[in-house]
Amino acid sequence: MPKSFNNHILDFLEYCELDQNLSPATVKMYDYYLHHFAKWARDEFGREVKLKDLTPPLIRKYRLCLSRLKSSKTKEPLAKTTQRYFVVALRSLVSFLEKQDLEVIASTRIELGKAEGRSLKFLEEKQLRQLFTACETKTLTGLRDRAILEVLFSTGLRVSELVGLNRDQINFRTREFSVMGKGRKTRLVFLDDEATMTLSRYLKKRDDSFKPLFVRLKGPKSKDSTEDPDGESWRLSVRSVQRLVEKYVEKSGISVGATPHTLRHSFATDLLRSGADIRSVQELLGHKSISTTQIYTHVTNPQLKEVHKKFHRRES
Repeated sequence: MPKSFNNHILDFLEYCELDQNLSPATVKMYDYYLHHFAKWARDEFGREVKLKDLTPPLIRKYRLCLSRLKSSKTKEPLAKTTQRYFVVALRSLVSFLEKQDLEVIASTRIELGKAEGRSLKFLEEKQLRQLFTACETKTLTGLRDRAILEVLFSTGLRVSELVGLNRDQINFRTREFSVMGKGRKTRLVFLDDEATMTLSRYLKKRDDSFKPLFVRLKGPKSKDSTEDPDGESWRLSVRSVQRLVEKYVEKSGISVGATPHTLRHSFATDLLRSGADIRSVQELLGHKSISTTQIYTHVTNPQLKEVHKKFHRRES
């Protein structure tokens, strides 16, 4: 008896986790996108979708549905990039099914639609200084927050990588540590002088032995320390760091609506402007493909301004 479409999805998700070594977060999103399609198709056919039902007209109709879909949070239409994620997940599933020698539409026939141009926000040196000095380092909270901002800019970490750090990962002697990024790929990142000093001060001022590098400093404490000896319940969340950055952006008065990812962009931009080669920056960012890193080159290539100045002249 042929497998159901939902069982094909389960096989694909297992493949992503075990063979592709994708992160749990990525597998979870694939799960969401694919079951969204399965439910939509079931409503279209009045039954569970079959592999033979996957045709270009059906997929085009699904893309039209996505273009008219509104976010449950913002009540606004889905961004073109988000719409592509849904279709990319479907195409990845079909590609997997092709490898199983199943009769299914060719994955190359699934069109993704034109991608939106990516806007790249980063902070200049003066803006970074304003952001960092907005933290009141006389308090433990302010010191922690300054350390978070400094580490984000010094290492180019994703915020999810930052909140997963533990104290024993940091080598203060060599000023470096390893981090596991997307695709469970491990890379080495480095701390500059300011980040090292601020992080060291923050840890020395803490009076706990909790494992997480960055912890919340407010909230109810567990009555029984044996329930959470490592302090995992005290670990800062991704959303907490996002709110923290928003707070200091507003407090500093900088004109850029910066996020933790803006500091990652600023890290890459600073390196390339200073002459670092793009392959090294790719490694430091943990990008799988060089094409992802190349989004920075149009704002960091120092030759472009000289080319414009030399050749784009008008006779007066």
